[in-house]
Amino acid sequence: MKIALIGYGKMGKEIEKIALNRGHQIVSIIDLNNPEEFTSEAFKSADVAIEFTAPTVAYGNYMKAFAAGVKVVSGSTGWMDEHGDEIKNLCENGGKTLFWASNFSLGVAIFSAVNKYLAKIMNQFPTYDVTMSETHHIHKLDAPSGTAITLAEGVIENLNRKDCWVKEEAKAANELPIHSIREGEVPGIHSIRYDSEADSITITHDAKNRKGFALGAVLAAEFTGKKQGFLGMSDLFKF
Repeated sequence: MKIALIGYGKMGKEIEKIALNRGHQIVSIIDLNNPEEFTSEAFKSADVAIEFTAPTVAYGNYMKAFAAGVKVVSGSTGWMDEHGDEIKNLCENGGKTLFWASNFSLGVAIFSAVNKYLAKIMNQFPTYDVTMSETHHIHKLDAPSGTAITLAEGVIENLNRKDCWVKEEAKAANELPIHSIREGEVPGIHSIRYDSEADSITITHDAKNRKGFALGAVLAAEFTGKKQGFLGMSDLFKF
């Protein structure tokens, strides 16, 4: 398939390698220095654009890609609160297509399913309180990470005693705290801990590099080329 890349940093370059190895063609690469490429015939020829940029520009990138008639796969986070409803409406009722995930790692997809199942089990054991921590590289702009928020939502859906997440410290029993750490070049570590007076249970996903995220993004692009609407990892993997 024909793929366009929006964002050509470390993730964009890793996605390019994997896409080429899987037999796809990169027809357009857009970065900070060539935004005019959105209106080029090369970009318009893409079956799917894969977008990994920053919270401040992601929404604008989606709108430009949609205007060019190109479907989008995106891992950018931090834009959902302000523009989520609008983008979902465009995809569900306006004929546009966005596959969005806070994390494209295959391991995180599995971890997310385990997280939900564990929360469902722990709903029966109220003596355990739950907390979450996430660690990322110093260049990450948003905190908590989009992945941490998605995982927290998975807990809240299945654990009756928690109905919201908060940054850092919980002030009420119904709050799930997320502690964020920014250090070095860490690709991403997410831990969920259930703690009681007797013992504790912790599950952790520790990314070793960006390859898992990049492969997941390319698999999502292959899936999205044949689909329409607002899509996510639960559409790609049926756990």
